[in-house]
Amino acid sequence: MSKLSGKKLIDAIKSKGKNLEAEMSFFDHLEVLRWHLIRSAIAVTVFMILAFSFYDFIFDDIIMGPKSPEFWTYRMMCKIGAWINAPDFCVTEVPGTIINTQMAGQFILQINSSLIIAVVLGFPYLLYEIWLFVKPALTDIERKSASGFVFYASLLFAVGILFGYFIVVPLAMNFLANYSISEDIANTITINNYLSFVATLTLGCGIVFELPIIIFILSKLGIMTPQFMRKSRQYAVVIILIIAAIITPTPDVITMLTVSFPMFLLYEVSIIVASRVEKRRMKAELDFYNDEK
Repeated sequence: MSKLSGKKLIDAIKSKGKNLEAEMSFFDHLEVLRWHLIRSAIAVTVFMILAFSFYDFIFDDIIMGPKSPEFWTYRMMCKIGAWINAPDFCVTEVPGTIINTQMAGQFILQINSSLIIAVVLGFPYLLYEIWLFVKPALTDIERKSASGFVFYASLLFAVGILFGYFIVVPLAMNFLANYSISEDIANTITINNYLSFVATLTLGCGIVFELPIIIFILSKLGIMTPQFMRKSRQYAVVIILIIAAIITPTPDVITMLTVSFPMFLLYEVSIIVASRVEKRRMKAELDFYNDEK
């Protein structure tokens, strides 16, 4: 065997070894991801079992809460109505009959609603598992700057959930339940449609409130800058109004503006977040060049 052929063989073996090492690394990452997914599924299952155990409270007080005139939001509206001398502002009845049209409808309702409750309660832990998976790939500086990711993302999600449940859902439900084009048409709502309505508005607000976290990540990647966000403010207003119109399936302007207002605030907060990220990045670059000199 010639020296050239032997060198080619050695290079081929080295290349194969590197490929095998890369493949093993890839499968190791898959194995790590698999365990993160397993732990997340176990956490959701545990919360789902708890939701099953306390389902009477969840159904009567949480799911059906916005349908009752004794709901906290409606009571506050009545107090505000009395304070400003506007009796029409008080909600004393939420019309409409909720029915089940499927043989397994109520069983499916309990499954779906328990799963939704489990995801909401387990959201901080799901974020924690995501953080554990991503953390090894970050530098020490990136880990330090993103150390509060789980806490702030969970806090914003919780605030969004509460805002959607106590503000958006009752306002939208009151408007749609009292909207009528003819007295000959009775509002008879299926329980699945009702659950979908409450869950979509509530979870939608929770996700929308994650905007500052998304902007923070995009700013760290250099994709989003505060200058771009300030110049695009007028376009952001239009996009926010469109998102608010999608989240609130009502033509009620008051409800849409109620949803839009915190989104405008979140956009301004996101600009502040992007500005702080940019200042830190510029300071880090300046310190690096000074050290080089």
